[in-house]
Amino acid sequence: MSAIARTAPVAAGLVLAVWAVAAVAPGLLVSAGPDATDVVAALRPPSGAHPFGTDELGRDVLSRVVHGARLSLAIGLGATALAVAVGLLVGLLAAAGGKRSDQVLMRAQDVLLAFPELLLALLVVTVVGSGTANVLVAIGIAAVPTYARLVRGQALAVMRSGYVEAATALGVRPPAVVVRHVLPNVAGPLLVLATVGTGTAVISGSALSFLGLGAAPPASEWGAMLADGREFLATAWWTATFPGLAIMSVVLSVTVLGRSLPGRGERS
Repeated sequence: MSAIARTAPVAAGLVLAVWAVAAVAPGLLVSAGPDATDVVAALRPPSGAHPFGTDELGRDVLSRVVHGARLSLAIGLGATALAVAVGLLVGLLAAAGGKRSDQVLMRAQDVLLAFPELLLALLVVTVVGSGTANVLVAIGIAAVPTYARLVRGQALAVMRSGYVEAATALGVRPPAVVVRHVLPNVAGPLLVLATVGTGTAVISGSALSFLGLGAAPPASEWGAMLADGREFLATAWWTATFPGLAIMSVVLSVTVLGRSLPGRGERS
């Protein structure tokens, strides 16, 4: 393994650790409030007083980026957790519920897969309304088919294996088979997919907030900050650049970390 391959996951973990601190305790990283305005200091470039500059209302961009980690990461992690939970349930029911159950559930997932995830999330938000919670649910629902199909495929492979057939012949009940044999073998691939999928969820959440469907102003959220900053790209590039870099750093880090995780092979 090359030095880059060994150090990349460590660097990614450190970046995510910094953003975790920003989400949990932003006061440890910045002292200024994200909503403190100073019209006199509006659109000032990066400096010692304001390392990331200020926005059109004189708010400190660094403070808003740091505080924005809480909402942006909450949407990404919450949507992924919802998608994993529902996808795990659907996948297990399809694999263990018989042929008819498998056909019905998987055809429903095929219909959802016909839509790009972001478009499907946009449709859900259009139906249920805007807001942080609705965006989280919409992104989670849109990602369910990906996890459901993975769980179903892994579960079927395990359930058709010799040791599971032997356990069934010895009278082990299906719920016990799922707990003892199926779930341990599904956990590894599911963890890898969920880690990478968190980055996709962060992008989708930021995209929906960029369109004005996420957190309401003046809440600090990276996608909303991008939307506000695009009006000043020609004269104040920093208002959109630093929120964009924050999104990129999280997505790249979770992708690198996810790809470095070992998927578990089938085991008894």
